[in-house]
Amino acid sequence: MSSLNRTKILLGITGGIAAYKVPALVRLLLANGADIQVVFSANAHHFVTPTAIQALTGKPVRDNLWDAEAELAMGHIELARWADLILITPATANSIAKFANGIADDLLSTLLLASEVPVLLAPAMNQRMYLHPATQSNLQRLSAFGYSFIGPDSGEQACGDEGPGRMSQPEAICEAVIQAVSDTNQPHASTSGNWLITAGPTQEPIDPVRYISNRSSGKQGLALAHAALAAGGNVTLVAGPGVPASNPRINRIDVITAVDMHAAVHRALTDIDVFLGVAAVADYRPTAAAEQKIKKTQKADDLTSLPLTENPDIIASVVASGSAKCVIGFAAETDNTLQHAKDKKQRKGLNAIILNDVSDQSIGFDSHQNAVIFIDDNGATSFEKQPKDRLAERLVHEIISRFDVA
Repeated sequence: MSSLNRTKILLGITGGIAAYKVPALVRLLLANGADIQVVFSANAHHFVTPTAIQALTGKPVRDNLWDAEAELAMGHIELARWADLILITPATANSIAKFANGIADDLLSTLLLASEVPVLLAPAMNQRMYLHPATQSNLQRLSAFGYSFIGPDSGEQACGDEGPGRMSQPEAICEAVIQAVSDTNQPHASTSGNWLITAGPTQEPIDPVRYISNRSSGKQGLALAHAALAAGGNVTLVAGPGVPASNPRINRIDVITAVDMHAAVHRALTDIDVFLGVAAVADYRPTAAAEQKIKKTQKADDLTSLPLTENPDIIASVVASGSAKCVIGFAAETDNTLQHAKDKKQRKGLNAIILNDVSDQSIGFDSHQNAVIFIDDNGATSFEKQPKDRLAERLVHEIISRFDVA
């Protein structure tokens, strides 16, 4: 049996130079058994022709919301109902902005609003456009909608820049589609339990304008909160500074310092089925934060030493409280990773720990992708590099099945 087994894929192509890769992707999807209907955005034809696509799929390309013949039968609604999965590749900065804000001014954007099937996007744009706060905010908003992302990759771009924003290769996109279809067809674990999740960094003030912190973005913790919510859980998220917006159905508590997070966690720690300590909590804080900004003109002694005090160990205190049936931590490690993670699990008395090797710069901090190892008393299970939202879904499924979360 072919891996896509006649899965109906609505393939949206938007107006970016990376569209030249799409015919190769179409061939791969067809070879794996997909049934494909291509929809162009208004500018896609500048980069790939409808004739070339039609020759591959055997179907006319759809590109007009005002096609009188098709719309006699409300064609855009029928097309949205037809699809099992929507794949947008390349997904330009402009199209991502439209999708994130519910703009429906052409056939492709209208189809997204009219459909309830899984949506995968393969972003492709200049690295500055990709890193712009507006694009990052739009990506986070789409993630909250339940959309998944494939890439982008980093490297040399058509404009000569180098950095993140290259569309993933057709083989990687095809593999991601096959995985998404497989995940969709698997029985989904469900939970009605209470989940308490921490995410993001903490900031420990030195003075009113400076602080100690780390590179955590909070994206993985946020993705896990959304995945637990989608599985039916009652989710409380304790979020450090900079964690993007979350689904309004999540009970969100925003904090700044480790002491703040510790207090918020213990206020919420009532009848918790799963506690996930994903936040990168600062181990130490300045013993006394200056009330005024420390000036460069102050004595050298004031500027070259910074007395520190140990912060409360949040996850160890959760274990000690006995108020959570299952306590799972994260370990961000750079060397001897497996042993350090196992030691941390044992030392803190955790039910499981999720190891994140942050020495790999393509995953973890500041990335939309991650790869982890799930470690419990029965051994270790590896999860390959993939988008953080898809990884979160698989980890939540793993937790529910391993620990029989109600």
